[in-house]
Amino acid sequence: MPTRTVSWSGANARRIERQGLAAPAPASPNAIPQLAGVMLGAHAQVLSAAELSLGLRIEGATRADVRRALWEERSLVKTYGPRGTVHLLAAGDVPMWTGALSAIPGRVGQLSKDIRLTAAQTDAVVGAAGEALSGAELTADELTEAIVARTGVWAGDPVLPAFQGMWPRWRQAMHTAAHRGVLAFGPNRGQKVTYTNPGAVPMEQNAALSELVRRYLYAYGPATSQHFAKWLAAPRGWASALFEELARGGEVEEVNFEGVGEAWVAAGDTEFRGSGERAEGVRLLPYFDAFGIASQPRELLFPGRAAERALAGGQAGNYPLLLMDGTVAGVWHQRRSGKRIAVTVEPLERLTAGQLKELELQTARVGDVAEGVVELTVGKVTVGPHA
Repeated sequence: MPTRTVSWSGANARRIERQGLAAPAPASPNAIPQLAGVMLGAHAQVLSAAELSLGLRIEGATRADVRRALWEERSLVKTYGPRGTVHLLAAGDVPMWTGALSAIPGRVGQLSKDIRLTAAQTDAVVGAAGEALSGAELTADELTEAIVARTGVWAGDPVLPAFQGMWPRWRQAMHTAAHRGVLAFGPNRGQKVTYTNPGAVPMEQNAALSELVRRYLYAYGPATSQHFAKWLAAPRGWASALFEELARGGEVEEVNFEGVGEAWVAAGDTEFRGSGERAEGVRLLPYFDAFGIASQPRELLFPGRAAERALAGGQAGNYPLLLMDGTVAGVWHQRRSGKRIAVTVEPLERLTAGQLKELELQTARVGDVAEGVVELTVGKVTVGPHA
């Protein structure tokens, strides 16, 4: 039975502090990949959102610094991360990620049997992709040609429904190729996406899962196995068995978490602020920021009206978030035109003079990271989710 009780305010304050949201992390040559490691990746389906997620957490960082880390220094890797979504991950963490993600039990998709790849075909596609992308940066069409040449015409059959037409059969194995460490995103070639082989050797699966759980609990604990499963888009039963195994090995321990009940922390990582202490200050978080996605219980991070305004069908991430004293207190939106960035912030409650001053500093920082000039309006955000 748990012997320690952790308050929501104490857990939330620790999460915020560890992620560079209480105060930006000091600038250093390795600050960006280190922060990406602590966050467990920055969601990068929209790259500008990932640039803000990282840049706002580091003193003086700009989007140019994030791009340099990604495309020149290669200390970041753009690839498929948790939930199968595009993330910027610390390059040094890719072996852990590939080892852990490749260990998650697969699910039978909705594709009909005559379209689905067999296990042997999947292995063939992954091997062909890894070989073709080694030392190369190929567009989707170029990669299709290379895979078909190495496997057979079946790999190129246009059978997968896509946004504008049909994709070739092999593309259903893209996530698998990424999770086995042979496919990641390269720099765009004009308007075209490219792919490359990051050369990652996956960590042994059990070791990788143990490390990922430890990192997750460091960043977002206390948490239940079901919280972990939701964050990772993994089967709930599998996650429960994983945590039970780690508990038997003494790698995690239980606490009593306010609003949840029994939950897990990494073994020995039990220092939290007292129940009377809470995070302070005003912060702006972009679309799909890791903190808003992973923090649980969601009803305490998005209290009352915040859930109605800032969640889309219960899903976090579709709206940029206004945080006040550690909880969601509104939404915001930015519209860029050249160097000008119009930022509209919609708080759920009237701001005090001090809060408005903090908000002005935060919006100015958004401009610094995005290398633009911000014009702030406090008022209604009229666009819908993910606009």
